[in-house]
Amino acid sequence: MKQAIHPHYVETTVTCACGAAIETRATKEDIKVEICSQCHPMYTGKYKLMDTEGRVERFLNKYKKK
Repeated sequence: MKQAIHPHYVETTVTCACGAAIETRATKEDIKVEICSQCHPMYTGKYKLMDTEGRVERFLNKYKKK
């Protein structure tokens, strides 16, 4: 392996806007993110599927067992 061509790999803290902090290793120190798995609506169960055009209902009606 060649010497001095790889980035410096350090322990870092990833901090979310909601306040959650995750300890990991990366090439950057103190990473700040806007959203994480603890506050993202898809992971917390607060996500709602908005079907304004009725596509899901049409699909279910089309393939409904008779």
